[in-house]
Amino acid sequence: MSKVLLHPTYFPSITNFAVMVQKNILWEAEDNFQKQTYRNRCYICTDQGKHMLNIPIKHVGGKEGRQKYKDVVIDHSENWQKQHWRTLETAYRTSPFFEYFEDDLKPLFETNATNLFQFNLKTIATIGDCLGINLSQDFTEKYILDPNESVDARILVNAKKDNQVMTPEYTQVFGERHGFIPNLSVLDLLFNEGPSTLDYLKNVRLDFLDA
Repeated sequence: MSKVLLHPTYFPSITNFAVMVQKNILWEAEDNFQKQTYRNRCYICTDQGKHMLNIPIKHVGGKEGRQKYKDVVIDHSENWQKQHWRTLETAYRTSPFFEYFEDDLKPLFETNATNLFQFNLKTIATIGDCLGINLSQDFTEKYILDPNESVDARILVNAKKDNQVMTPEYTQVFGERHGFIPNLSVLDLLFNEGPSTLDYLKNVRLDFLDA
C-alpha cells in the first residue's frame, strides 16, 4: 500500500486526522513554510461560531525570507498558549468529554515549545494517545514536487482545499446556535464524541485520495 504524504499541522482538522487513522503516513519534512495554512492554525467552535487559533511564529526577513517548515521557531512574546487553552476551556467546558481529556492536553500549553514542526507532531501524538493509537514516525528526506511512490495529500495543509471534504454530522456544543460546522480541529470531535472519535475517523470517506 502506498504511503500518503501529509504535513503535520496544529491539532489537525478532522479530514487530516481521518487520513492519519486510515492510511500509512509519510510526513513531509523538507518543504518551505507558507503562511495562512494549517501549519500554525486550527479551527474550533466557540459561542461566537467558527474560531481560529493561531500560533505566532518568528518571521525570517531579508534574503532569508524563505525558510524550511521544520526550522520555523515559535514566537512566545505573547502568551498565546495561555490564550489558546483559555479559549478551549471556555468553548468546550460544557462538552461531554472535555474533562475526560483535559489532563492529557493541558501540558501541551504549559511548556514553551520552540520548534513549530516538532510541536505539531506532539499535538498529533497526544491525540493519538487519547485514541489509543500510534501514529507514523516516517519522514521525507528530500522535497519532491511530484512524488511517484506516495499519494500526495499535502494540499490538505491548505484550509480551503481541506474544507471540500464533507465530514458527517455529530452533536456540537453550540450546534443549536450555529448549526453544524464541518471539519473543525479534531479537538472538537474529541470533546464532543469521546470514545466514539476513532470509529468516526475510520468512517470518514476519503475518495479524494484515490488511494
